Amino acid sequence: MMDFVVRILSHGGVLFMRLIAPLPLPVVRGMGWLLGQLLYLLIWPRRKIVRVNLSLCFPEMPLNQRHQLERQVFVRFAQAWLDRSWLWHGSREQLAKRLKVTGDVKALREQPHLVLFSPHFVGLDAGGVAITKEKLRPLCSIYSSQRNAIVDEWILQGRLRFGGLRLFARMEGVREIAASVETGEALYLLPDMDFGTHGAEFVPFFGVNAATVTSLSRFARLCKAKVITLSNRMTSEGYEVNFSQPWSDFPNRDARADTERMNRELQALVLQAPDQYYWVHKRFKTRPPGEPSVY
Repeated sequence: MMDFVVRILSHGGVLFMRLIAPLPLPVVRGMGWLLGQLLYLLIWPRRKIVRVNLSLCFPEMPLNQRHQLERQVFVRFAQAWLDRSWLWHGSREQLAKRLKVTGDVKALREQPHLVLFSPHFVGLDAGGVAITKEKLRPLCSIYSSQRNAIVDEWILQGRLRFGGLRLFARMEGVREIAASVETGEALYLLPDMDFGTHGAEFVPFFGVNAATVTSLSRFARLCKAKVITLSNRMTSEGYEVNFSQPWSDFPNRDARADTERMNRELQALVLQAPDQYYWVHKRFKTRPPGEPSVY
């Protein structure tokens, strides 16, 4: 019975997203604001995670300001989730008006081997849509399946909407991904979450040691690829999808030093829009030996 109810609710959620896709952006964002306020009030375990993350990363921020930021994190999360309605179901005209591509697009197009460093900001799907819609560059990426099969299928269809994207399951080998990069597909990589100690180093993130996978360094070295930062910034008009210039002196022979640099680059992006980072994730879940859990 419970599975039946979940299926009905899931199908209803997908239908809702299709229905709101044509609405004006201020209406969708207003709905997201309301949903974010509700999530902030109801999902207290996740609110605690956000609170711990912000207290560790911004210890000098006044408490009332941190609490305001906590609430805004939930608002941005909800707004970005509802934005997937028009990202995945909206018209091309909508997308043309709401997705602004800036930065070094020439490097995106012309670098033979390329890894896109795209951290977990709430607008992460905007970049993929912008690239595949405009056929700026064939992409490949790593996909984690969702527990709900209906939601999983919806997300996959949304991300594959315009083609030009190859998705690999997280358990698939490095060789297959590297082979795609060597054929000219840019690797859309999101290596800033806590996946445990395997293939990771404890390096500072806002001064706190965080288990951080070294995959950006490893793929760049293995594929002899350049790295470009892809930042997806939510704006009042939609999203700004920005491509940095290729990183200089990267990778080097020290994967740990490369990963430290990656986190420094990420910190600079977070400071530009701290309410848009994915603070709902347990970024400091894995602790160095002997250190207690922070959650």
